[in-house]
Amino acid sequence: MLKNITDTGFDLSIVIITWKMKNLLKSCLDSIYKYTKGVKFEIILIDNKSDDGTVEMIEKDFPEIRLVKNESNRGVAPARNQGLGLVKGKYILILDADIELIEDSISQLFDYMEKNSSCGLVGSKLVDPNGLCQYSCKRFPTFLSLVYRRFEHLDFVRNSRTLQFHIMKEWDHNSISDVDYLIGACQFFRKDVIDKIGFYDQNIFYGPEDIDFCLRIWKAGWSVVYYPLTSMIHREQRITKKKLISVLTIKHLLGILYIFKKYKGKIKK
Repeated sequence: MLKNITDTGFDLSIVIITWKMKNLLKSCLDSIYKYTKGVKFEIILIDNKSDDGTVEMIEKDFPEIRLVKNESNRGVAPARNQGLGLVKGKYILILDADIELIEDSISQLFDYMEKNSSCGLVGSKLVDPNGLCQYSCKRFPTFLSLVYRRFEHLDFVRNSRTLQFHIMKEWDHNSISDVDYLIGACQFFRKDVIDKIGFYDQNIFYGPEDIDFCLRIWKAGWSVVYYPLTSMIHREQRITKKKLISVLTIKHLLGILYIFKKYKGKIKK
C-alpha cells in the first residue's frame, strides 16, 4: 500500500528539463497528472531558454510546477543539477520531456524501490508510439560502440556485434534485471544516492551523463535495475543524429571523450 512519507513532504520529486518541446512537454505533464495515483509528488521544470511559448504555457496551465527559467541552454547535466538542488522528495524521477505515461508507471516504480532497498536506481520499459521496445538499458560502452551509435542508420553498423552487444539486443527485455545503465529519459532513484555520490557530472553538456551517473551508483554499492512490468511512451527526439555535424553534436562527442578520459578508457563496474 503506497502512502506519503509525511504530511508536508513529498514521496517524489519529478525533475524535467526542456528545450523547444512545448507540445511534447504538455502531453508529458498531462499524462503524469492523469495516471499518477497514491504518490505525493512535486514537479520541478528547468527550461533551457526554449523561446517557443513553453514558459508561458507552464505559467498558465501548470502554476503549481516549480519553474526555473534559464537565460541560455545550459545542457542536460547542468540543468538537471539545478533541479536536483531543489528537490524535497524521498525519491527523484528524472524524465525527458518527450515521455508520455500510459498507465500508473510512477507508482509502480515507487513501490519497487520501497520494497528493494539495495536498488539505487530503476527505470521502466520505454516504447515508441507504435509500442515497439526501445533499448533503454545498455551495457557499459566501449569507445567504438558509442561512435557506432551515431551511424546506426547504416545497416552494417546497426547489425554489428559491437552495437548489438552494447544495446543488449539479444536479451529478453521483458524481465526485471540488474543492468549496467539506463538512459536518462527515465531514471527513478533515491535521494540518498545524490547525498552520497553527488549530482550529474557538470562537465558533460549532453550525452553520456547517464552512463557516468549509473556507474557511480554501482560503485557506491547500489544496483541499477530495469523494470519492464510497466511501460512509458518515449517519442525520442535524437537531436544529435538529425545533423551529422552541429554544435550540439560536437558537444556530445566532447562528452564521450571526457568520460573515457575520466575513467582512463575503461568504463566498467
